[in-house]
Amino acid sequence: MATVFLLFFLSILSFSSASSTNDLPRTFIVKVQHDAKPSIFTLHKHWYDSFLSSLSSSSNKTPSSSSPPAESRIIHTYDTVFHGFSVKLSPTEALKIQALPHVIAVIPERLRHVQTTRSPEFLGLKTTDSAGLLKESDFGSDLVIGVIDTGIWPERQSFNDRDLGPVPAKWKGTCVSGKDFSPASCNRKLIGARFFCNGYEATNGKMNESTEYRSPRDSDGHGTHTASIAAGRYVFPASTLGYAKGIAAGMAPKARLATYKVCWNAGCYDSDILAAFDAAVNDGVDVISLSVGGVVVPYYLDAIAIGSFGAVDRGVFVSASAGNGGPGGLTVTNVAPWVATIGAGTIDRDFPADVKLGNGKVIPGVSVYGGPGLAPGKMYPLIYAGSEGTGDGYSSSLCLEGSLDPKLVKGKIVLCDRGINSRAAKGDVVKKTGGVGMILANGVFDGEGLVADCHVLPATAVGASAGDEIRRYISVASKSNSPPTATIVFKGTRLGVRPAPVVASFSARGPNPVSPEILKPDVIAPGLNILAAWPDKIGPSGVPTDNRRTEFNILSGTSMACPHVSGLAALLKAAHPDWSPAAIKSALMTTAYTVDNRGETMLDESTGNTSTVMDFGAGHVHPQKAIDPGLIYDISTFDYVDFLCNSNYTVNNIQVVTRKTADCSGAKRAGHAGNLNYPSMSAVFQQYGKHKMSTHFIRTVTNVGDPNSVYKVTIKPASGTLVTVQPEKLVFRRVGQKLSFLVRVETTAVKLSPGGSSLKSGSIVWSDGKHTVTSPIVATMQQPL
Repeated sequence: MATVFLLFFLSILSFSSASSTNDLPRTFIVKVQHDAKPSIFTLHKHWYDSFLSSLSSSSNKTPSSSSPPAESRIIHTYDTVFHGFSVKLSPTEALKIQALPHVIAVIPERLRHVQTTRSPEFLGLKTTDSAGLLKESDFGSDLVIGVIDTGIWPERQSFNDRDLGPVPAKWKGTCVSGKDFSPASCNRKLIGARFFCNGYEATNGKMNESTEYRSPRDSDGHGTHTASIAAGRYVFPASTLGYAKGIAAGMAPKARLATYKVCWNAGCYDSDILAAFDAAVNDGVDVISLSVGGVVVPYYLDAIAIGSFGAVDRGVFVSASAGNGGPGGLTVTNVAPWVATIGAGTIDRDFPADVKLGNGKVIPGVSVYGGPGLAPGKMYPLIYAGSEGTGDGYSSSLCLEGSLDPKLVKGKIVLCDRGINSRAAKGDVVKKTGGVGMILANGVFDGEGLVADCHVLPATAVGASAGDEIRRYISVASKSNSPPTATIVFKGTRLGVRPAPVVASFSARGPNPVSPEILKPDVIAPGLNILAAWPDKIGPSGVPTDNRRTEFNILSGTSMACPHVSGLAALLKAAHPDWSPAAIKSALMTTAYTVDNRGETMLDESTGNTSTVMDFGAGHVHPQKAIDPGLIYDISTFDYVDFLCNSNYTVNNIQVVTRKTADCSGAKRAGHAGNLNYPSMSAVFQQYGKHKMSTHFIRTVTNVGDPNSVYKVTIKPASGTLVTVQPEKLVFRRVGQKLSFLVRVETTAVKLSPGGSSLKSGSIVWSDGKHTVTSPIVATMQQPL
């Protein structure tokens, strides 16, 4: 146990060393052995307060009363998905707390950040169908989706309760009142609303209530948007500044919503996130949607991994955004295997806004701009902020606040580089400096992926190569007798775009940085230019000077992809009440597709090249097939414990995550982490000079299709690998029957530089002639340094 304590001491000390003053108090989350509470204490909180009292040198006495101290230091207590409390401590105090009996772990808090009229139709969810997922699930009417985000704007029509039945009897949640939010803000659609700010205020001090609501009301817009994607009602007409006109609808239009506000102006704090998980599961949600992330640490130090495990253990499906760190590799977040990790793809709709240069060249771009446009047919002077700005060229190239010279910018279209400040904020800088328009150019890292924003002036976004071309034109024209000119031509909404879907450039990519044996992301879903509900007091650009108001807004991110899957999970749970969270995820993964509407493998938006499993995981969700997947890969809580054992986690580490005492001896340790009964398979080979390498996977599938069905396997190995499956045929006699098979993957070492890696992927497909159950197989070869 001393070794375990040392590991936690080191994590605490390393966390504190990031500060310039090592002994500054910080928030820690304390894991406690719940059932060890002495009977003298009426409440666990009183017991926890006694821990903190013991830190004082003057507190040498054993408590003789169950009464709490006059002023408790505790930020939150947890008793559903986690047992313990959060508190602000100096690192020295944290070490003292860790040494107390019955304290299992002391976890440093981390800061997180937040990461439709067309997407239901694009996903094949049509209300006119006589059968299918919407009809089978009654649109998710008895399911509750908990959205952990920035709150909600309850008055939006997306959250009306017209024609909904009574609140489900199982619901134990409440509607917490606060600034500009009363219990009457809830209804039969929005059945619960809470907010958690103690962790935020413990670090930042009391919030500024002139800019934020101390209540579940949304002052950012992100939470309102994601909630309506998951479960918004049908609203017509819907559009943003005249773009994307149509009927707005969420994935599960009749599902009930509960909002848990944890994200504030300074971000989202782990202690508040964990409190939201605790409350949501206790309230009775069926699905948790979490479009928050940004930190990758071992699971026993990850509040989201810990909270989501407790939720899944109670039968709650957890969907989380993969992150917006793409297109680079190893950027995916929220990677725990019990979480559905969702990347982003495009739909077959875009908003073209092309740049026409003075030399006649037309550069494609995208934009959502609904204000006064540029004069038709008129060409405007064009400058590159990086060469014409004031101060250092870097700041002006990014069009940062105060970096542009009004004398150089006035009356011109300004080319700005992407980065540092928000895309819309750059346009605001240009507008305030006197510019008439903006062209926003991607950097090399962003590639060719384009995001349509609601700009405050005529503006459009172009890819990295287009940005280079425009800069070259400006440079050449500036030296000639024909100064550079341009205009922007807005073309509105375009449907039927091909190819689609395409993996969004920003969507975070694998491999999984924590557990390379688990392929992440799991799937992708619509996440680019998604229309959904928006608060009334926030401009669509999010820029403070934007006084425009709109009921709907168009946003992009894996934050938008995640609630698509949250809503689909609610529909699947409604159609199959007996399915576990793992079963629902399996259905979504094994029925996902990897081809676009041209019939070819999906492309990577950032490069235009073919995408890979590290970009899209199992593929793009196909909800109409997921309702009847044929076979599922189910996973129990004990399977996850074995996975953690085989990942070399200590018994103490595992108890922090699972609240269970693990036995990692014997046969359990004889396996490997890749043997978790996951719907995908990822083999990681360390070459070490070996010529031939092999590994195996054991999988068990459950028949949820037809009785008396026979599934035969089709193997699609990656080049350079040999994949065998035994047996090659699975004969089921009844629904619910489980059968196992073994997959062996063999490969030959390839020439790699030290520290280099090589990725190969294939798949195995089980089919009974009616159902097709597909599992990706990934073989990664790594050359150690």
